[in-house]
Amino acid sequence: MGERLRIVHCFRSPVGGIFRHVRDLAEAQVAAGHQVGIVCDSTTGGDYEERLFSDMKDMLALGIWRTPMQRHIGPGDMAAALRTYRIIKELQPDVLHGHGAKGGVYARMFGSLLRVSRSRVARLYSPHGGSLHYDETTTTGKMFFGLERLMERFTDHLLFVSDYEQRTFRRKIGTPRPPHGLVYNGLRAAEFEPVPPAADAADFLYIGMMRDLKGPDLFIDALAATEAKLGRKVTAVMVGDGEDLPRYHAQVKRLELADRVRFLPPMPARKAFSLARLIVVPSRAEAMPYIVLEALGAGMPMIATAVGGIPEIFGIGSPALVHPLASQLTAKMSEALLDPDAYRAFMPTPAELKARFGADVMAAQIEKTYFSALGRKTSEPKDGLKRPIVSRVS
Repeated sequence: MGERLRIVHCFRSPVGGIFRHVRDLAEAQVAAGHQVGIVCDSTTGGDYEERLFSDMKDMLALGIWRTPMQRHIGPGDMAAALRTYRIIKELQPDVLHGHGAKGGVYARMFGSLLRVSRSRVARLYSPHGGSLHYDETTTTGKMFFGLERLMERFTDHLLFVSDYEQRTFRRKIGTPRPPHGLVYNGLRAAEFEPVPPAADAADFLYIGMMRDLKGPDLFIDALAATEAKLGRKVTAVMVGDGEDLPRYHAQVKRLELADRVRFLPPMPARKAFSLARLIVVPSRAEAMPYIVLEALGAGMPMIATAVGGIPEIFGIGSPALVHPLASQLTAKMSEALLDPDAYRAFMPTPAELKARFGADVMAAQIEKTYFSALGRKTSEPKDGLKRPIVSRVS
């Protein structure tokens, strides 16, 4: 076995693609002999995320540390930052990997503070979209992009999950100054096993965060319009949670779809895939969404918006891609229902997906980046700390 690293992943909200990415990385890094820990927010996530943490706790030598972290900059930020710094300082990481805007600031800021008093800490940042979703012409966007430019001084390596994300960084912030690279999200081997639809499967599935950025409102509008276009009822399942969920319930009721649209709480993606015959990803913005990879790996036909890194999965100009408009979703949903077999032919093949989006490939590339950021140092591994496996700091 090579040198063992102490790796700490820092991010804010333990939901969605970022959390999935960190779980995959942590599992692969532990298997490679490294000691891994997680530091994230304690106020977000629900029962489903708690079960995921429970499944992980025995494998993470550095534990799972949860403390309140605000999404937006505000008066409570200083206290939250101090709590998080104390946790990370105790964990003595060799690698501090920040994910998302908040995690990226914390990892680079605290990693820099640790370097004042001890040996080198590699400070890595994966945006996962994050602040890159802001409009560069707005005051808020300019503020965040100015902060991103400033934080480059404290960054040893930038890791992008899609070429789109990399290009967006260049366009909105500038050419990255620190070393940087592209590593696609990846699926485990078992995730390429097909998931057949249940006997009572609905026509369409939406799964993801219940917020406008992900397009649930577009999906609901397109359902109503698809019914009108085809002259028959259409059924759907919507899986997920979020601050805008009550508004989507009201939208379904207003459009008189309540008896045909079923809302369900978060659940494992492969369990959700069996609930419908076709998945719709109506996002207005993305980086490299796991749900697209997971659904395609499971053999599920899909309609997706051509945003973020999604075209990199399907190929530019794929007939399965549309703009994030209810009218275009409607046309494609109607087409898929009228001839499901013909529509399925638009999907990438399993062989194409495995070659580019394997979890083993992702983990190996990121580990190589860690050692590069550390200058490929060789030293004896440090002793693990005797800490509680799951801790909450308030």
